[in-house]
Amino acid sequence: MSAYKFGLLTRQELEAQEEKFLAPYAMKSKDTKGRRYKETEDPFRSVYQRDRDRIIHSTAYRRLEYKTQVFVNLEGDYYRTRMTHTAEVVQIARSLAKALRLNEELTESIALAHDIGHTPFGHSGEEVLNRLMEEEGGFEHNIQSLRVLDKLELKYPDFVGLNLSWETREGIIKHSSDYDNPHTKEYEPKLAPTLEAQAVNFADEIAYNSHDFDDGITSAILSVESLKTLKIWGEMEKKIDMKKFEELPLEMKKYNITRALINVQITALLKNTMENLEKNSIDSVDKVRKHKENLVMFDPVMKDMHKDLKDFLYRNFYKHYKIIRMEYKAEKIIKDLFEIYEKKGAVKDKRKKDVINSILPPEVRKRLGEDSLKRVICDYIAGMTDRSILEEYKKLYDPYEKV
Repeated sequence: MSAYKFGLLTRQELEAQEEKFLAPYAMKSKDTKGRRYKETEDPFRSVYQRDRDRIIHSTAYRRLEYKTQVFVNLEGDYYRTRMTHTAEVVQIARSLAKALRLNEELTESIALAHDIGHTPFGHSGEEVLNRLMEEEGGFEHNIQSLRVLDKLELKYPDFVGLNLSWETREGIIKHSSDYDNPHTKEYEPKLAPTLEAQAVNFADEIAYNSHDFDDGITSAILSVESLKTLKIWGEMEKKIDMKKFEELPLEMKKYNITRALINVQITALLKNTMENLEKNSIDSVDKVRKHKENLVMFDPVMKDMHKDLKDFLYRNFYKHYKIIRMEYKAEKIIKDLFEIYEKKGAVKDKRKKDVINSILPPEVRKRLGEDSLKRVICDYIAGMTDRSILEEYKKLYDPYEKV
């Protein structure tokens, strides 16, 4: 039978498939709380498919390609960036969602957007902006992700932001953070997020822990031998042909280590999550939300192994002198730019008081009436890539650089 005889797959048919194939505790597209601004439904895409597509086509998403994961983007094109990390989180999150019979489109949307508010230079950039913004509520990348998607992305004539669904936005604001804070009031802070959002939280941790080992070995900061001291190594050995492993070249050893580490964590997470769902008789999204603890969770043994893994990376990788040096440079660049923008960002002209002199670009300056100068500067810097912020620094501080 020719494919055209089946007809086009409609949104209503997609929603019917969700009812048939997804678990009762999965978030169904037809049950969405909707969008801030009412829109006509798409005839062929579900609400979460549209969210995913809007995120992928956003400016902020494209910028992730040139933002640091651990190593500054200019250190080498073989290290992970926020973009490659996001792709890895999406892959792991969708694998979890498929196995648990959750909504893969909602899971993917949250995963795609989870780091979209990150600064250049990774967490060191976030930390320095948080200090500089202390008097104005600080800076936190999950909150910034939602701010970018709700306000700073301007694509549509009828509303500001991307007008994403309530569930995608809730998953972003509750990503690996305290639910009960002033920024989550709109998103039922006393309740847990969907299982889809919970799956993304763990996919994020599994991805960055596993792949930071890869980058650590590539940079020669970590060695393969040092990993054998980890508590989780015994579980990883079961996934690796150790006789062949010792004879492999380094690149293949790295791949086998990363693959085994991801596999061990995913398997343990799925097993314990399913046990949690059965033990607590979870058969609806409402029961997921009202459960006091997250249901997507490691068992105590894997939790201990996971903590050991993170401690190892903290001591041996994140606190290596090369990483500390990169963090120092990042902090200095962001601090210097923030201070000069604050000093010269909105200065009244001495001759004509209605004229504002500013070193900020026109598209940034026009937002000064909407938010405070500090918040406008913060948004501007947070939106930069590693490359663009270094170029901006040279333009303002190198006398031989063209402005």
